Amino acid sequence: METERLGVEKTLGALNAALGPGGPVWFKETHARHLRVRDFLAPRRALQARFRDGQVPESVLHAVAGLQGPGVAPVLRCEATPAGLCLRLQRPAVFRRVLGAVAAYAAAPAEPDAPRTRVLVHCPALRSDPAALRLSQLRAVLVADHLVRALRAQEVCVHPVPPVRDPHMQNFLEKIKVDWPTASQTAFSTHTLRRRLLAQLRPTQDGDTLPPGVLGRLCLKDVANEQGHKAGYDPHVDNCLVTEDLLSVLCELQEAVRHWPEGSSTELAVAPVADADSCVAVHVVSCEEEFQQQKLDLLWWKLDGQAPVTQKHLVCGPVKIAGAADNLMTASEYYELRHAQVCKASALKHGGDVTKDPNWTETFGILCAATIKFEMLSTGPQSQLLLADSSTSTKSTKSGIFVLYNCARLATLFEGYEHSVEEGLYPPFPPVSSLDFSLLHDEGEWLLLFNGILPFADLLSQAAALAGPAQGIHVTARTEMVCKFLVQLSMDFSSYYNRVHVLGEPRPHLFGQMFARLQLLRAVREVFRAGLALLGLPPLSHI
Repeated sequence: METERLGVEKTLGALNAALGPGGPVWFKETHARHLRVRDFLAPRRALQARFRDGQVPESVLHAVAGLQGPGVAPVLRCEATPAGLCLRLQRPAVFRRVLGAVAAYAAAPAEPDAPRTRVLVHCPALRSDPAALRLSQLRAVLVADHLVRALRAQEVCVHPVPPVRDPHMQNFLEKIKVDWPTASQTAFSTHTLRRRLLAQLRPTQDGDTLPPGVLGRLCLKDVANEQGHKAGYDPHVDNCLVTEDLLSVLCELQEAVRHWPEGSSTELAVAPVADADSCVAVHVVSCEEEFQQQKLDLLWWKLDGQAPVTQKHLVCGPVKIAGAADNLMTASEYYELRHAQVCKASALKHGGDVTKDPNWTETFGILCAATIKFEMLSTGPQSQLLLADSSTSTKSTKSGIFVLYNCARLATLFEGYEHSVEEGLYPPFPPVSSLDFSLLHDEGEWLLLFNGILPFADLLSQAAALAGPAQGIHVTARTEMVCKFLVQLSMDFSSYYNRVHVLGEPRPHLFGQMFARLQLLRAVREVFRAGLALLGLPPLSHI
């Protein structure tokens, strides 16, 4: 169908199906050198394993060349080469389909028949003292915030917990552009859980005294050994010293599972009570916090029959500072360090007075938050993260600013066009349906569409996916995908923008190509905005 959104994954699925039974063979090209001659490749070695002597039957070649279907990009030709089967798309038709429906490609694909899973995203680090928040905990906070945004983009019903009560933590989260629920200091009643706890406490041995503030010691072995709860738990999780604070945390989780806020997904009609089977709890923790969280999991199951059947851990790896003998820097100190570096760099570029200009205050804050988020999120959350020290400036600390810089260049471009229209140099933008996209023949233009715009919706789905064994407690997430994608898109756009003069001379015979290019860059701008929204960052119109 002409109105069906084209998709890279759908096209790959159809190409692999056309080859007959077997595993996936085709892959999408991404490098400019290869895209000069092909868009998809089925490598010769893979074809040799699939077909006798590597000879692809003529019937298969004809099926691939005539490939059609919902979401499948139109094929121009498919030919056998020494590298394998090379497929090239009808590029003008792909440009027309994509750029004629820009909004559809800058958002997640709608899946009306998908089950509405409820996901409780729990980040224990948000209960910490903000002045003592460690870098590894800050990483967990940023991963949790990004995960919530990515899930919501997929129309998943999400409830982030705990609500932040400390005003200092609220202020810090606002500075780093983390949007998390807040609440007053209202305490939860622990009466019911306390009663269940007292009924199950182990009797103290003679001479065995409990530490101050501890209500009792509870054995967790029986819960850890139950079917479905055993895989992945530390064998040393045998008992738990239960305190009032721990019961308060459990009560908070209980309330979150039973009462979902309206607006936690795009569907506002959310039932006030969720049963244990319909909810998945994902605990986003630093590696230092995981052992304690495992105890909390088991305690929740032991004391609450309505606790979610499925609890998963997304464990963020350690954060170290390059060249530092210790890693004692707090999250607040790290923020101040990066903020000072942003101000210093801006002063060198625009002059020292810019740091005293109140009009730049918000811009500096956004640049600092972008620096931190790209530095913290560009590495897979499970891996160790090495931060640049205070004396060096590395690529990792510039990535976020580079992305925002290119957003500002796009804003300047469109402001320039609108200003020229007002002066009568260019005509108003014509209907998109009247544009001639066959005029887009520069390799940089196809690179922007094929690597940037077309696959973005598929990337949104991948960024929200939680992968892991069904019986284990650990899951992985690819929260680094959006940052890496935006950096690569910035590099491709920057290369194109530096080489191609988009707003050409005001001559009528040049307007057709100019409008086609502007529509392409409108789509790039929308993808930038959607990608930055997943990071909680606004696009800038100037830097």
